[in-house]
Amino acid sequence: MDCQPSACGAVTPVENGCLVCKVRLVSVCASLSVDELQMLESLAHETVFPAKETLFTQGQPAHSVYNITAGVVRLYKLLPDGRRQIVGFALPGDFLGLAMRDSFGFSADAIDTVTACAFSRSAYSALVEEKPHLLRRLHQFATHELTLAQEQMMLLGRRTAEEKLICFLLAMQERWAKLRKSSVTVPLPMSRQDIADFLGLTIETVSRTFTKLTKDKTILIVPDGVRLMNLDHMVRVSA
Repeated sequence: MDCQPSACGAVTPVENGCLVCKVRLVSVCASLSVDELQMLESLAHETVFPAKETLFTQGQPAHSVYNITAGVVRLYKLLPDGRRQIVGFALPGDFLGLAMRDSFGFSADAIDTVTACAFSRSAYSALVEEKPHLLRRLHQFATHELTLAQEQMMLLGRRTAEEKLICFLLAMQERWAKLRKSSVTVPLPMSRQDIADFLGLTIETVSRTFTKLTKDKTILIVPDGVRLMNLDHMVRVSA
């Protein structure tokens, strides 16, 4: 593997194995047979990033790709004037480095403790070339990422702060539902500042909007997240 522990967290061989991975069925790996999973497992190294540690930085040579298996990752670009624009949040099952560019187009930080299967980019590229169905799965993920980018452009457009926050909460609920049983409780490990940067708002506006939605009984603030109390109303607002 060509990423070093000092650059990509604490690296160890994969202990649990791909067959018992809790996020396999929602990740790129879902398209692989048992034999192919064993081949993939031989290429993987479990990598642990403590909270706030950087997985990689914008412009850094992309020697590795990562399949997130636990935790949440903040994805962001640094603008020429030094400001930060958060472009997304990676959840378990998400794959980072799919673009296969020579360098990373954005930076990635661990919000909480993150575990990932790290692969040498060259070894993973060789596997993809041998497995057309894996390439199709990668294409599906890339198409999904493009759709999310288009939705983000709309979100940053003409919607009000309340509409932006409601759309964000519904999107996070949908993404978490793929990993666990659907629930009206939405985990939000990211900070209010992270949410503000993602939605193109100030932290003061985000805080006021959370307060308003709480007073309106649209949501309920709970430890580590929110509970969606008036889902029908939120869906109407987001339409």
